[in-house]
Amino acid sequence: MNVVNVFVDDSGMHGNPLGIVWASPATHRHEQEIAADLGFSETIFIDAIDGRSARARIFTPARELPFAGHPTVGLAAWLHRNGDEVEALDVPAGRVRVRVDGERVFVTALAEWAPDFELDRLDSPGEVAAVDPDAYGLGMHYVWAWSDEASGAVRARMFAPELGIREDQATGSAAVRLSAELGRDLDITQGEGSRLQTHVRYLGQQVEVGGLVSPARITELR
Repeated sequence: MNVVNVFVDDSGMHGNPLGIVWASPATHRHEQEIAADLGFSETIFIDAIDGRSARARIFTPARELPFAGHPTVGLAAWLHRNGDEVEALDVPAGRVRVRVDGERVFVTALAEWAPDFELDRLDSPGEVAAVDPDAYGLGMHYVWAWSDEASGAVRARMFAPELGIREDQATGSAAVRLSAELGRDLDITQGEGSRLQTHVRYLGQQVEVGGLVSPARITELR
């Protein structure tokens, strides 16, 4: 298994760990158990690579997701670094387009694929930083405030006990949801310092989300 940090900052710090696992007879029907044991906010299982596309499934510690941003960005970056220059990823929600811009990797998805996060706007980045994750015992919440509204800079945190995630350090699908809701491109700092960029496409029906991904480290599955 490979592990990458997705949405790291410009110095390669922070980001959200992602487990990348090749599907096999040993993992078949055990994906949920493996994802729960690993404890990452998401683990992605590669079913196949076919030319310029790859097919994959995504699991949180609690359930499978039809789409998520951090796993698709992380997998696309990892595949490109290993010589598989995919242009699309096929996940249960549908086909996700991939774009590589220098060291940054982006995916484009339908805004409606993002989970139905509660978008909780606060008055300042300081209020976002002060939120206690344990105050959110149910649901999925993206707590955010403008750092600089004119430039589209946002400070955010995400809490999703419904998905088995106390706090997520970088959430691409929540960034997609917020960007579509606001109808504008965003530069989001999430968690302890992860960085996500979004670009609205087709009048908000699609959103591109991406950022930097760390080099992989190899870990044995137990």
